[in-house]
Amino acid sequence: MLNRFDELTHWLRQDVGLPVFEIAPASSDASFRRYFRVQHAGHSHIVMDAPPDKENCHPFVNVAHAFHLRGLHVPRVLHANLERGFLLLTDLGDRQYLGELNPHNADQLYGDALDTLLKLQHPGTPPDGALPPYDLPLLMREMALFRDWFMAQHLGITPSDAVTTLLDNTFNRLAQAALEQPQVWVHRDYHSRNLMVTEQNNPGVLDFQDAVIGAVTYDLVSLLRDCYIAWPRQQVEEWVVKYHGQATQAGILGNVSPAQFLCWFDLMGVQRHLKAIGIFARLNIRDGKPGYLKDIPRTFGYVLEVSHRHQELAEFHQFLQDNIVPRMESFPQ
Repeated sequence: MLNRFDELTHWLRQDVGLPVFEIAPASSDASFRRYFRVQHAGHSHIVMDAPPDKENCHPFVNVAHAFHLRGLHVPRVLHANLERGFLLLTDLGDRQYLGELNPHNADQLYGDALDTLLKLQHPGTPPDGALPPYDLPLLMREMALFRDWFMAQHLGITPSDAVTTLLDNTFNRLAQAALEQPQVWVHRDYHSRNLMVTEQNNPGVLDFQDAVIGAVTYDLVSLLRDCYIAWPRQQVEEWVVKYHGQATQAGILGNVSPAQFLCWFDLMGVQRHLKAIGIFARLNIRDGKPGYLKDIPRTFGYVLEVSHRHQELAEFHQFLQDNIVPRMESFPQ
């Protein structure tokens, strides 16, 4: 019986028609997907290996098509075997935003990324069922990852009834703040590891298969309060206010003040970062991927800083200070 890699190379030879090629790992991500770069006849492509018992390729193909129609620079699907979980894609290169960003080019690179976000969020009725809703149950399940995997599994904290109530109330407040925003197309992982610097139509956009219809600030906070790279608060808020003006002019926001938009941005960030912290802990505990633990302090720092500035999160902030901060300082990471 062939292993996955042998199946993949057999598919490239027999079904795709590449008798001679070179193949090497390109990248992996936080899921079970793997990516390989295939060189043949002077061309370079990416092949995705997504085990069908763990991953579903259909959303990737569908969202790639939908995003392409909106003008985003996404990989094109050249060949596919969805039943076996193999896709051959165009290659957007290996220059991640994360490795390229610096204080000298940040305005330009983020400017390109924000222009692309405007294309994604542009008003228009999507095809029925094109993307699922980022609804209350999903928002709450995501934040529960912080409680279940980071607090309970990683830090060994068993919440009391009072703490459980506090967490439930906080999570609900954050979810309601997301649901009251204009609902747009959301990439859901729009950050420096999924944006590629490209010579034309920068940036290339990857890892979009989990896209939804959700809050207008979600992708913005993913980009500007990135779990993998941090910028000064003043700089971030200048980018946010600039985007507010662009999105208002594009008809995305309606009559939303800059102050309201910044508040939504802050609260959306707490929701996303609680989820991310829980996922980083789960990747270590369940999936044996400890490399993301180093990103928890930066991500938790966003939660701590924002919760300190918003009165409705004051009790939650105090809980974090009293119970999470001391454990993080002493827990091995």
